[in-house]
Amino acid sequence: MIGISVREEREKMMNENNYFLTLSTPLPEDIQKLKWCGQFEQAKRVIGLRLKRDLPRVMKDRLTLELEILERLPGQYPYSWGEALEILKREIQDFKEEELTQLWEEDAADWIYVDGQVKFRSSFLANILKTRPSYGRRAVDPSRLKGRQDNFRLLENAMARMKESEGMSCSYRIRSTVEITPEAEREGEPIRVYLPLPIEYSQIRNVKVESVSIGGREALPSEYTVADAGQSQRTICFHTEHRRGQRYAVEFSFENHAPYRDFSRGQALDRAAALAQRSEGSQGENREIRRDFCREQLPHIRFTPYLRQLVREVVGEETNPLLKARRIYDYITSHVMYSYVRSYFTLTDIPEYVSTCFKGDCGVQALFFITMCRAAGVPARWQAGLYTTPLEIGCHDWAQFYVEPFGWLYADCSFGGAAFREGYEERWEFYFGNLDPYRMPAAREFQADFNPPMAHLRNDPYDNQMGEVEYGDRSLKENEYTTDHRMVELREW
Repeated sequence: MIGISVREEREKMMNENNYFLTLSTPLPEDIQKLKWCGQFEQAKRVIGLRLKRDLPRVMKDRLTLELEILERLPGQYPYSWGEALEILKREIQDFKEEELTQLWEEDAADWIYVDGQVKFRSSFLANILKTRPSYGRRAVDPSRLKGRQDNFRLLENAMARMKESEGMSCSYRIRSTVEITPEAEREGEPIRVYLPLPIEYSQIRNVKVESVSIGGREALPSEYTVADAGQSQRTICFHTEHRRGQRYAVEFSFENHAPYRDFSRGQALDRAAALAQRSEGSQGENREIRRDFCREQLPHIRFTPYLRQLVREVVGEETNPLLKARRIYDYITSHVMYSYVRSYFTLTDIPEYVSTCFKGDCGVQALFFITMCRAAGVPARWQAGLYTTPLEIGCHDWAQFYVEPFGWLYADCSFGGAAFREGYEERWEFYFGNLDPYRMPAAREFQADFNPPMAHLRNDPYDNQMGEVEYGDRSLKENEYTTDHRMVELREW
C-alpha cells in the first residue's frame, strides 16, 4: 500500500462503511494528545505524514477514518466559555459564573478543547434545562419545559389504558420530506436520497407506502426503490437528477400494536421469573437467537475486561435471564444521567463512553443495555426509529431482549431513567418489558446496511432516523440537508 496518497485513502474509505470496524483499533498516543487538546489541524497533518509510512492495513484504515472524525468534531462545539456564560445569564434567572464552573466540573455541560480553549456543545443549554430541574425552574422562558410535562402526561394516560386493556394500538399516517440546503445543491447531478420507513415485524403491521413525490410531482416508479418490509434498516431510496429547490417526500401508514405484560417488582416479577427459569434451556429456546444476539459486534458491542467486570458486579450470582436483564435495567436507569451527546460518528466506543462517564442519550443507553445483556448471556438487540406522538415526532432508540417463554421484550432505559429520577415508580417499572405504542421502528439492527447500500459514508453509520443524501462523489453532512417528519393522521384504540 506504499505510495497511495492521503486523498486516495480517503476516497477509498468514503466507499466503505466497514471502515467503522477499525474504531476498536487504538490511535497512536501522539495523535490522541493533539486531538484532545483541540489541535485538530495539526492532528490532520500528523495523520497525513503517518499515512505515507508502511503501516498495517488496519492502522491505515483507522487513521483515515480519524480524518473524517476530526472534520466533524469541532463544529459540534461552537461556544466559548464567555459565549456560554452569556447564553446562560440570558436564559436562566440570576445565573452566576461559579454555576457554570460547577456544571463544567460535573460534566453536565458537554465540552472539548478547540485550539486549547474550552468550547461547549451546541445543545449545552437544552441539556442543562432538561437534566437539571433546579435550573429548569429558573428558566426565563418556562415554555421550554412545557412539552416535557405534556409528554409525561401522555405516557401516563397510555400506560393506564394499556394496563386496563392489556395493550394499546395506534394507526399512523406520516409524511417525511428531505430538502437540500442551497449551498449543497447541484443542479442536474445524479442524487440519492434515503428516508426511513417502518419495518413490518414485532409490534408493527400493515405498512403501506401511500405516496412518493419529487419536487411536488408524483415520482415515477423508476425514480425510487422501496426496501423489503423485513430489511434490518428499511428505507425508500430516491435516485434521480437533482433540481434546485427540489424536495423528496414519502407518505406512509402503519399500525403499532403494543402489548402489556406486568413485570413490576414483587409478585408479578417473581411469577414471570419462575416461568423464565422453567423455560431456560428447554427445547423451546431458540438457539439461533442466542447465537446471533449474544455475540460481540465491533466496533461498539465489545466485551472488554472492564465491561465484563461491570456485568459481574451488576448481575452477581443471578442465573435467571429475566432477573439478569432486570438488574441491568435497574443499574442503567439509576446510574446513568440522560444527556445529549455529540454525533455517534465521532464516538469511538459507545458502551465505554456511557459506562465511564455515566451519561448518554437514548441510543447510548440502549446500546449499553444491549452490550451488558449479551455479555451476561441474555440475547438483546436494537430497535430504533421515531417517537411518534400527537405532540411531536422525534428520533428515539430503545432495546429488546429475549426471554423464554415471553419472546422478545422491550427496555427503554432513557424513559425509565427519567421516571426513576423524578420518582415515578410506576413508569419506571413499565419500561422494563413494555413499550408505549408511540413508536415507528425503522431499524432492528445497529450498524446495518441500507438496501440499496450507499456508495459513500453515511452521516449516521449506525441508525436510520433522519435520512441520508449522496451525490456521485460524496455524501452530505447533517448541516447540508434538512429532514421533516410530520403527522398526517393518528388514531388510537
